[in-house]
Amino acid sequence: MGKHIEKLSDVQIRHWIKVGEPVAKSDGCGLTFTLSKGGTAAWVLRYRYAGKPRELTLGRYPDKSLTQVREEARKARASIQNGVDVAREKQVVSIERAAAKSLKQLAADYMDKSFPNLATSTVKQRRHHIDDIIIPKLGRLASREVSTADVVSLVEDVGKKSINVAELVFTAISEIFKHGIARHVVTTNPCAGISVSAICGKPEPKRLRLKLTEAELRTILPALPSIGDANALTVKILLATCVRIGELAKAEWSHVDFDKSKWFIPDANSKTGRGFMVPLTPAVIKWFKQLQVLACDSAYVLPARQLRRRQNHGGEIHYDQRALNSMLHKLCNRLETTGTPVRRFTPHDLRSTARSWLISESIGASVVVAERCLNHTLGGLLSVYDQHDYMTERRTVLERWEEFLLSCEAGIEWTPKAGNVIQLRNAAT
Repeated sequence: MGKHIEKLSDVQIRHWIKVGEPVAKSDGCGLTFTLSKGGTAAWVLRYRYAGKPRELTLGRYPDKSLTQVREEARKARASIQNGVDVAREKQVVSIERAAAKSLKQLAADYMDKSFPNLATSTVKQRRHHIDDIIIPKLGRLASREVSTADVVSLVEDVGKKSINVAELVFTAISEIFKHGIARHVVTTNPCAGISVSAICGKPEPKRLRLKLTEAELRTILPALPSIGDANALTVKILLATCVRIGELAKAEWSHVDFDKSKWFIPDANSKTGRGFMVPLTPAVIKWFKQLQVLACDSAYVLPARQLRRRQNHGGEIHYDQRALNSMLHKLCNRLETTGTPVRRFTPHDLRSTARSWLISESIGASVVVAERCLNHTLGGLLSVYDQHDYMTERRTVLERWEEFLLSCEAGIEWTPKAGNVIQLRNAAT
C-alpha cells in the first residue's frame, strides 16, 4: 500500500467546508476526505481488492475526527492485507442488521416514508389497520420470519368479522413488505400468491348508492325538522353542495366567506387531500347562517353536541359524522310509521343523489361540471390538461339544483327554465 503519509490537517478541512466547494483530498494511503456539492463532509478509504477498486465509507466529519478516522483506516488496511474485503464485510453486517428488524420496525419505517404521499383519509385508515390489527399479532416477529401462513392466519381471523376489512388489512401488510423489499430488509413478500377471496370467500356485494327520486325528496325534505334543526340543515347543505359528510362535519367558520359566497374545504378536510372551493348559493348561505346561531361561539360549523365527546377529545371538537346515519335511520322509521315510506339512505346517498340529478335533463349539467361539483378528479388527460375550476359553471348548476330542492321542500311544482343546459368547456389538447 505504500508509506502512510498524513497530508491533511483540521485547519485545511474546516477551510474547505467554509468555502463550500466540492473536494476530494487524499490524506495518503487511500484515506480521502470528500465534500459533496450538498455540503456533506465524509471520510472514504479507497483500496484495491482482487485487482478491483473498492471504497469503504468510514463516517462523516466532524462526527469522526481526523485522528479517529486515521486509526480506523489503519485497522482497515491491516484487515485488507489479511485478505478481508472490508467494504463487503460492512455491507454484509448492514444487511444482517436490516434482516433482524421486527415487523413493527419495518411497519414504522414504511409509515414514515410512505404516508406523506397518501391521502389523509387513507393514512388514517391504514394506520389503524397497522397499529391495531397487524402489529398486535405479528409485530414482534422478525420481518424475514413472517411467513405466508402467518399472513393467511391474520387475514382469516379478520375475515371472520369483515371480509372488506380483511381486504384492507391484506393490502396494508402487502405494502409494508413491498417497502421492505425496496429497502433490502426482506427478500420476499409473504403476501405473494395468495388472495383474500381464496382465504375468506367472496365478500357480500356492495350496496349500490341511491338516487332519491323526486317523490322521495318531496317526502323527506319537509320531514327533516323531526330530526332536529341542526340535523335538518346538515342534510339540506349536503344535498345542495354535493360535499362529503366528513368535509362538512370538520368545517370551521373561518373557512366560510359569506361576502364572497364561497366555502373553502382545506387539504386536511378533503378526502382527495387537495383543498377545494365550494360556491355557496343563496339558500345554502341562509342555512349556514342558521347553523351559526346554533353553533353559538364554536369555531366549528357543526360542533360536537355530546359532553362525553368533548371530554374524550380534551375540549372543543367537531360533530361526529356517524351521528347523522343514526338520525337518518330514525327519520326513515318515522316516515314508515306514518304511511309514507322511503328507501333507507345514508349521508353518502345524498351525494349520489345530487350527482345523479345534476346530469339529469331537468338540471342539465355536463359530466365534467358535475364531477367538479363533487370534487372528483377528472382522470386521464383531463386531469393533466384541464386545470379550470369551473366555478361559474358550478355555481349556475348548483343554483338550478337548489331551486329544485326548495320546490320539493315547499311542495310546489318546479318547471325547468329554458336554456338550462350548462355547456361543456372545450378540454385542452
